[in-house]
Formats: sequence, C-alpha cells, structure tokens
Amino acid sequence: MPLDDLTPSVNAAANTEKSLHARLARTRRLSLEIAGPLSEEEQIVQAMEDASPTKWHLAHTTWFFEEIVLKAHDPQYRIFDERFSYCFNSYYETVGPRQPRPKRSLLTRPSNAEVMAYRTYVDDALERFFTGDGGEPSLKALELIELGINHEQQHQELMLTDCLAAFAGNPLRPAYREADAAGSDDARKAKPLNWIRFEGGIRQVGHEGDGFSYDNEHPRHDQLIRDFRLADRLVTNGEWLQFMADKGYDTSTLWLSDGWATVQNEGWNAPLYWEKREGGWHQMGLRGLLPVNPAHPVCHVSYYEAEAFARWAGKRLPTEFEWEIAAADQPLHGNTFNSDALMPQPASGGGSGLKQMIGDVWEWTASAYLPHPGYRPPAGAVGEYNGKFMCNQFVLKGASCVTPPGHIRRSYRNFFYPHQRWQFTGLRLADDGGAA
Repeated sequence: MPLDDLTPSVNAAANTEKSLHARLARTRRLSLEIAGPLSEEEQIVQAMEDASPTKWHLAHTTWFFEEIVLKAHDPQYRIFDERFSYCFNSYYETVGPRQPRPKRSLLTRPSNAEVMAYRTYVDDALERFFTGDGGEPSLKALELIELGINHEQQHQELMLTDCLAAFAGNPLRPAYREADAAGSDDARKAKPLNWIRFEGGIRQVGHEGDGFSYDNEHPRHDQLIRDFRLADRLVTNGEWLQFMADKGYDTSTLWLSDGWATVQNEGWNAPLYWEKREGGWHQMGLRGLLPVNPAHPVCHVSYYEAEAFARWAGKRLPTEFEWEIAAADQPLHGNTFNSDALMPQPASGGGSGLKQMIGDVWEWTASAYLPHPGYRPPAGAVGEYNGKFMCNQFVLKGASCVTPPGHIRRSYRNFFYPHQRWQFTGLRLADDGGAA
C-alpha cells in the first residue's frame, strides 16, 4: 500500500524548496558520516532486541524515502529491489510483512556495498525529483520529504546509541571516538543545586507555529498547572553514587512494584554501562571506558530508577507539561551532537536560571505517553508512526548529547518503556513549590 495518505503537521511553504533540498542532502550525508568510523563488521552487530545494526538504519531510512516519496510521487521512479521492503520496513503493518526486529542482524545479505548502492540510487532519484524536468514537486511531496528528514534524524541518534550498546558488550571496550585529555579537578565538581519556582495556572501546551512537528505534539491545548519548582540542573553521577551508597537499589520501599521486580530480575545495582573496576566505578560511553565523573549528569537510567531516586531525594519527577512551561523561554541549544562531546557534560555558566534543559540527556517525566486532548491519528500508515505506541510508555523531554541539530523542540515528546535505559536518559528533580 502506498503511503500517500501521510500528512505530517508541517507548513512546507515555510521552508522553500531550495532550503528543503539542501537540508535533505545534509541529512543524508550526516548519516554516512556517523557510520564512517565503523567497520563493516561493526555495522551488522545488533546488541539487543531494542537496538538495530547501523547497516539496517542506513537502509531503513532510504526505504522510507523510497516508499513514502518516490513510489507515490515520482511516476518515473523504478524500485531498486522489491525484496528490500521486507528487509527494511520497521513496523508499518499497512505496508506489509517485515524482518522481525530481534533478527535484523541476520540480514548479512544484502551486503554493505549493496546498501550503499541503494542509498546512492535513492539519493540520485531524489535529486532528479528536485531538479528534473518533471516539474516542481507537489506540496504533498515536500511535506513527505520534510517528514523523511526528521525521521532520518531520529535514526541518526539511534545509530549512536545502538553503536554504544554494541561496543559496551565488546570485551575490548572500543571507543567510537577517542577521549579528550582529562579535565581539571574543577571539572569533577558539580555546581550546587538550586530551585526555580514557577507559578501555576491554566497554561497552553503543545506545538505552536508553522515549523515541523509530529502529530503527537498536537493539538495545542489548555492544561491546569499548580505551582511547582524545578531543579536548575540535572541529577549528577555524584548524587547517584550517594543513592547507591545509601542502598537505593536494595530498598524496596523506594520502588514502584514493577520497578522493584525489574531490579530483582535484572540484578541492577548501578546505571547501565557502569562497571566496578580497580579505582572505582567506570562508565562505558562513545569515547570508551572512562572513570565516572561525579559532576557529569547521570545517564542510561530507566524511568523506574529515576522515579526511585526522586523518591529517595524527597522530590518527584516533573510532568511533561511542567517541563514544557519551564522551557518556554529557554534557548534551543546545548550539548547536542554538533557540540562533538558525545557524552553528557557538567552544568556550566553562572546565574540563577535553568541549565541543561536542552542536550546532555533526555529527561524522564512523570507523564504517561498518552494523546493530547482532541488528538486523532492521521489517516494512512502515518497513524502508526506515533499513535499506536500511546500505551505503557513515559514521555521524555529535551534532547541528548547525540541528538542531531535541527531536531529539537520544546513540544517534542520522546517516549520509551519504563524499563529501557540504553538511550541517553537522565532526570531533573521537581517538587510542589514548598520550602527547600
């Protein structure tokens, strides 16, 4: 079934055809640059069921453009290989059957070379679509290309998180990129935590404006908010070490029932990728295995862990709407992929305002991933993009140290299951506005 019914929430007229063309080329090029440091062997590894091989990400994002743009809107387009739809469809039931997600690493064929040829073939077709003699692309096609760009940006972040999962399971503990020289002792000291108060009221939340947004960010609506406070920075490794030293992972009263069962079943006693070695705790990251820096934001913790820590601290997690309101005047930049740190960094800068709202780690909220009031899934296969996952997951806000530029919004709703922690996920504390 063609995906011609896809109608993302985007005003394509706000982005000229020329700028969209340029952003498409940059996005496609960045995916190859992210994969560049990896060998062919490393690009086929699948560390766990939640992750996917790099080669699969490169092929799937290409299939997305082939399926939703070229097949439906370019009469001259000829499919590269009919078999690839089965190999590289992700979860679109309306499109057809697919390789089971846990078995994507079995796709040793097609080869890396064939996947690269596939990307080149589709990129060439997209280039002709913009510059050929068939006339200007329709508004619908431009909207779908915008969706494809944002879809590929999501997979660029996944390429890096999935690469880390694979490298963390390798006994050689390889680095995606070598670590910089160690910083000063001051870089290991977290800034004191302060609290920022926000007044409640009936406030509007959800996406507004003409720029791109996903359907799950709509409709914009009124939300009743009570007075609240947010911590001015993220929870740090040093504070997490205090939680661990106070037997946080061994105290059942701190945990939700499902969280406690998960801790027991999985044997959790620290964040994911932490290892106890001579000299103390170390953490595996994209820059290799390094000593845990107490000033860095804690990372790779599940919702269950974040909620237990907040309870241990006598606080709570913010709701997604509290976070969105607090971020209303915050700049949309921070330690993201283009900063090249590839790991969370300590809070920097003086002043009394909020810090680290964008970048470093995706922040768990207390909000279940549910539809905004009045939400209706779009018609066609795009309804599978977000709507069908609105069950048993929690919303995360902000961005991470590997979120690509141009993929950040205050209304952005990331979502994961409460046990998942392979993403760059952390937390910020909140309370109801009482005395510190």
